[in-house]
Amino acid sequence: QVQLVESGGGLVQAGGSLRLSCKASGRSFSSYAMGWFRQAPGKEREFVGGLRRSTSGTYYADSVKGRFTISRDNAQNTVYLQMNSLRPEDTAVYYCAAKYDSSWSNDERFYDYWGQGTQVTVSS
Repeated sequence: QVQLVESGGGLVQAGGSLRLSCKASGRSFSSYAMGWFRQAPGKEREFVGGLRRSTSGTYYADSVKGRFTISRDNAQNTVYLQMNSLRPEDTAVYYCAAKYDSSWSNDERFYDYWGQGTQVTVSS
């Protein structure tokens, strides 16, 4: 069993930065690949990026590539989403998710555990 708690969301102006954290409970955090998803009002949840269960191996959706960076600290049971050059269209609730496997997936159905989400609002 893994519990995920996101933090770090908030209100930021366009062009600004935020770093989201996702703290995991449990002893097997390093066994999980991690994903970040987001859901904007009136839209379906979409994949933002993923990270293999090791500290290397990332993938990003085209919409965030070059602006967002995912990293993890297995010793701290934490995964991060560094978001730079934020745009109003990045406004959404952001979720982290854990997948008991070596690699991420862009399909939310393959994830085993989810956090509660954290709101990110980017003003123009």
